Amino acid sequence: MLYGLHLPNFGPLADVRLLCELAQEAEAAGWDGFFLWDQIARTTLAPTNDPLAEVWVALTAIALHTQRLRFGPLVTPLPRRRPWELARQTVTLDHLSDGRLVLGVGLGGGYFDFAALGEPSDLKVLGAMLDEGLAILTGLWSGQPFHFEGRYYRIQEAHFLPPPRQQPRIPIWVAGMWPNRAPLRRAVRWDGFIPIGRDLGLTEMLSAETMAEIGVALQQRRSQPGPFEVVHFGISSGEDPEADRALVAAYARVGVTWWVENIVPERWGTWQQWPLEAMRRRIRQGPPR
Repeated sequence: MLYGLHLPNFGPLADVRLLCELAQEAEAAGWDGFFLWDQIARTTLAPTNDPLAEVWVALTAIALHTQRLRFGPLVTPLPRRRPWELARQTVTLDHLSDGRLVLGVGLGGGYFDFAALGEPSDLKVLGAMLDEGLAILTGLWSGQPFHFEGRYYRIQEAHFLPPPRQQPRIPIWVAGMWPNRAPLRRAVRWDGFIPIGRDLGLTEMLSAETMAEIGVALQQRRSQPGPFEVVHFGISSGEDPEADRALVAAYARVGVTWWVENIVPERWGTWQQWPLEAMRRRIRQGPPR
């Protein structure tokens, strides 16, 4: 089991210097990963309209202030990004970090990030754009001449160099609402699955029994060789190490490979309060090993 942190990219955490401090503290405390939300506008998950940091600029700064942590967006709504620009951003950051980048992707579709900005918000359209975008990303990462003809994207000719430092590619983790099966069918073609409980709040998590069901479904559908990550957004106290280890062990037994701790204001107060000291304390307490 590996252990990561998941933090918003807005509110006080729009201060990229603060994010870098927290990433360094996370590395010192023994966490394995440091992952950010990717919002461009406010989110319906939070009741406030706060300052916000552009996630790829923030991740670049984090890469330069850490040595060991894996990091990346959880998740980037790929249909909101131009795939060829994202291909350049990800490869540049993968080389800069000596191969520590993870790319989490999903549909997106939140009102303020999509419809309010004139972006498509139909989920079927976004699903098709996500699939085409992933095909383009990996094609441009190949280091070989590439062309693409899809419904939403077209590339007549491109040859992007260099390829990523990580081979065969930068790991792609696909997120999706559970129990919807379409995201799982998409994820098995890539390198990891991030299930999100459709009716769960940010201070709730999928049960170990549900994660076991997800693990069985992944095994039934996955045919490609190689490692595959099962990522769980978890909540551990940091105050009771024995109870925390027992909690995590139940998820490890059913095949979870990454425990990603949700660090959100609602755990210790409200979005309006932004209880930064409590959030920081949980980071410093380290993972529930």
